[in-house]
Amino acid sequence: CQPGHYKDSVGNGKCLSCPEHSAAPHAGAAECRCDTGYHRAQDDPRSMPCTRPPSKPQNITVNFVDQSTVILAWQPPLSDGGRTDTRYRVICDACGSQVNYNPPLLADESLNATQVTISGLSPITTYRFQVFAENGVSDQARDPQYLDITVTTEASVPSMVSNVRVTSVKSTEISLAWDAPTDPYSDIEMYEVRYYVRGLQNNSSSILSQREEATLVNLRQRTEYGFQVRAKTTNGWGEYSPPVFKKTGQLLGTAYVGDEDNTQVRIIVGATVGAFVVIAIVVVMTLLFLKNRGTDECNKKQPSDCDTLEYRNGEVHGVLENPPIVQTHTTGSMTTPLFTQVGHHRTYIDPHTYEDPNQAIREFAREIDASYITIEAIIGGGEFGDVCKGKLQLPARPEMTVAIKTLKPGSSEKARVDFLTEASIMGQFEHPNVIFLQGVVTKSNPVMIITEYMENGSLDHFLRMNDGKFQVLQLVGMLRCIASGMQYLSEMNYVHRDLAARNVLVNAQLMCKIADFGLSREIESHTEGAYTTRGGKIPVRWTAPEAIAFRKFTSASDVWSLGIVLWEVMSYGERPYWNWSNQDVIKSIEKGYRLPAPMECPEAIYQLMLDCWQKERNHRPNFASIVRTLDRLIRTPEALSKVAQNRCTTALGLDSVDLTQLSSVEDWLASLKMNRYLDNFQRAGVTQLESVARLTQHDLTQLGITLVGHQKKILQSIHALRAQLDVNMSEGFLV
Repeated sequence: CQPGHYKDSVGNGKCLSCPEHSAAPHAGAAECRCDTGYHRAQDDPRSMPCTRPPSKPQNITVNFVDQSTVILAWQPPLSDGGRTDTRYRVICDACGSQVNYNPPLLADESLNATQVTISGLSPITTYRFQVFAENGVSDQARDPQYLDITVTTEASVPSMVSNVRVTSVKSTEISLAWDAPTDPYSDIEMYEVRYYVRGLQNNSSSILSQREEATLVNLRQRTEYGFQVRAKTTNGWGEYSPPVFKKTGQLLGTAYVGDEDNTQVRIIVGATVGAFVVIAIVVVMTLLFLKNRGTDECNKKQPSDCDTLEYRNGEVHGVLENPPIVQTHTTGSMTTPLFTQVGHHRTYIDPHTYEDPNQAIREFAREIDASYITIEAIIGGGEFGDVCKGKLQLPARPEMTVAIKTLKPGSSEKARVDFLTEASIMGQFEHPNVIFLQGVVTKSNPVMIITEYMENGSLDHFLRMNDGKFQVLQLVGMLRCIASGMQYLSEMNYVHRDLAARNVLVNAQLMCKIADFGLSREIESHTEGAYTTRGGKIPVRWTAPEAIAFRKFTSASDVWSLGIVLWEVMSYGERPYWNWSNQDVIKSIEKGYRLPAPMECPEAIYQLMLDCWQKERNHRPNFASIVRTLDRLIRTPEALSKVAQNRCTTALGLDSVDLTQLSSVEDWLASLKMNRYLDNFQRAGVTQLESVARLTQHDLTQLGITLVGHQKKILQSIHALRAQLDVNMSEGFLV
């Protein structure tokens, strides 16, 4: 055979041309040698072109991480080296033999999938994972192709407090003590003591304590109460302890712990009554001291909770309620960033802090040549222009479907900057549950923002179009996506301010992603009920009460909004608060009303909603805690089997009573166990439930109901009565 040809057997057979990427420089070759950088596997026929190893994997991400598990995902390499046997190998130097991989590794410790779940890891441990792309000739190459990523597992879930015990009993006071959780990885921030009259667990109250002891005051005389304690650490709230029951005015030594079978386990008190009196005095003095300390509320919270956004004259400004004490040597004024660094490797930078807004766009958004974009169809409209579906074809990259936002021709420079500001915000985020920015077109008209395409559109519309078609576990999976995206944004120190189902997008795999970073000043009041203040517009139905009242937004106010989104998802896109006016929504929330559980909503999910709607923002869970709760529910689906009662909820935890079934004031008081006040109502001529619904706290005092606890319970029921009777108050407030 001549050079450039070969024949793999002796005889009169035909000489063949050398396959691609190989050569035969001399005559009489039995095979062609591969070019430099190319190889032939041992099992490859000599007629097969020479190939090379694949390039490294693309875009490795962490899809999930908790105390013991990490889920990694990546995209295939840009080049497969001319072969079809690409596989992946995951290396973890710090992982021990107890670590498991799913899908299981093949015999050569590789896998074919582009996602792997690694379990059996240790909490609060940093692991470095290397993902190699390999094929049949990789063992002949000297330059392995891989990506690496470093992941730190989360701390273990806060453990439960133990040994809750009663240390002092008086006619209206009970003192408790307990042992701190044994968790070496977390610092205790505070404790919450929940207490309630036995049998009325849904009508509980709570107090916070900085120490392993607390005194509950203003209790009813000769009434049996249940007490539970939970700890809050840097990782969130732990579980409540089993209830301990004690009757006011009762001697020590007869308190018992209640379990699921209501078995009474006696607590042996190993101290004298005199010693307990001394302890109670010390506890009271300590509480008075703590109450009068000038410690700022924000010292008990995460730093990001104290970084807020405030509307001023229609513009958005940063307000740092508790700025760090920093010694400086400059006397002139300087521009400060909207958010401070709190220890994360990345933090959000507000584009409004740039003197030149175009600089932020250049810094955070990639410029794309308009020739790479093909617009196929208009799928919607926005304030600035059309929203389109199209294709993006970048050089040496596969074509992809994208969403394209366009700016109306002839728009002002301010409109152009406002339009592109969303891109400079979005371009700072990279998370599986946050919409991904492909780039912008600014050097030609029309100006465009290019994002990933979400096939199912907005979450609220998608749910309404598929009412009742999903399993509960699928809905909880959507909620987990949203909470995970918000956790990421919160850790980036970004406050969304307009979290709602309409601003969440859904792809073909039902993965939800946070979208719409146009800042809520763009909300149209005629479509979603924005509440206009002197400083801007607020979406009332989704906004926390403190944000409405003071126009200040924090991660805690975003948590409130997430609770509304939970309700939207479980109700398949129903409008929060239905057709109520904005003023009715504001007033009813202030008076304790909360949305009822949607039909067939699991009790655990509804309780999570109520946690998000705590009036005190520092009592709400953070996003990391919410994600852990949803993960736990997904791993144990049986916890979703108990359905919440579909009731009208006025105050958090109010005992459920269908007031429409009550026909008289006497029946109503009996349902509250307040029959003692029947004569008071009759003497005042309040004999109809419609009259009861119009009573105020001042009226109750005039009726002779002066105990604060009784007033509170009766007022809560009056609020529910208003909602169920649709009583129109004289002030124009309809709940």
